[in-house]
Amino acid sequence: MKADIATNYHEEATPLETKRTMPMSKAIAFFILSLVINSAGNVLTLVTSTQIRPSFLGAAYWTAAEANMATAVHWNLFWTFLIIGFLTAVLNAILIHHWDWKRITGNMIFMVPFSALIQFFENFFLGQYPAVFTGFPVAHGWGMDLLYVALNFLGVALIATAISIYQRVNLVLHPADDLMQILRFRYFKGQAAKAMWASYIPPTLMAIIALVITRQFTNFGLGTLFAFVAQGGITGIADKWVFPKLKHQALDVGRDVPVKED
Repeated sequence: MKADIATNYHEEATPLETKRTMPMSKAIAFFILSLVINSAGNVLTLVTSTQIRPSFLGAAYWTAAEANMATAVHWNLFWTFLIIGFLTAVLNAILIHHWDWKRITGNMIFMVPFSALIQFFENFFLGQYPAVFTGFPVAHGWGMDLLYVALNFLGVALIATAISIYQRVNLVLHPADDLMQILRFRYFKGQAAKAMWASYIPPTLMAIIALVITRQFTNFGLGTLFAFVAQGGITGIADKWVFPKLKHQALDVGRDVPVKED
C-alpha cells in the first residue's frame, strides 16, 4: 500500500522529501526513547554472548564486522566505528545524489549519546550497580544457555524496534540506519527486510577483508545470523504495531522517484 510518509495512507505516492508534521518536543521524546531501547538491545546481545562459554551467539551484524575490521587494521573500536560511520555517510550521499553536511553532522552527533548509553547499559548488565541489579552471571547448564539465547534474540528485536522509531522520527540517524532507510524508500519500494539485507553488503565486505587479513572469523554467531535474517522484518512490523500513528517525518532519500511503505 502506498503511503503519505508524513501524515497517513493515501493512494498516490509522495515525493521522497517531505516536511515535518510532528511537534519538536514530541519528536525529541520519541528519539530519546528509541536511543535507550537501541542501546539496551545492543548491550543485551553483547553481554549474553560473553556470558555463554564457549561463546556461540555473536554480536549484531555491523558490530561484528566493525570489530573484526578493527582487529585487522589494528585500530581501536572508537576510531574504527567513527571512520566507518563517516564512510557510510559518504555512501549515503552518493545514493541520494546530493551532499548534505547537516545530515552527515547528524549522523556523527548520533554516536555521542548512543556511545554513552552503551557504556551505561554495559555497566548495568554486568552488575556495576549491585544495589539495583547484580548483573547476568555466567551461564551454567543448557537452561541458562537457552535463556541467554532468548535474551540475545530479544536484544535484536529491541534494536529493530528502536530503528523503526527513530527512523520515523528522523531527527538524526546512525549512518548504517540512514543507509537502510535510503535503500528502503529509494530502491526497495518501502520493503524493510530487503533494505536491511542490502544494507548488510558493506559490513559483509568488511568481514571478508578482515578474514583475508587475519585468517580469523570471530564475533559472528547464532545471534548475528538471527539479526541478519530477522532484524529488517521486525523493523517493518514495528512500523505498523509500535506507535502506529507515528509516520515517517521529514523524509529525504532523494527527490526524483516516488516512495511507498510496505
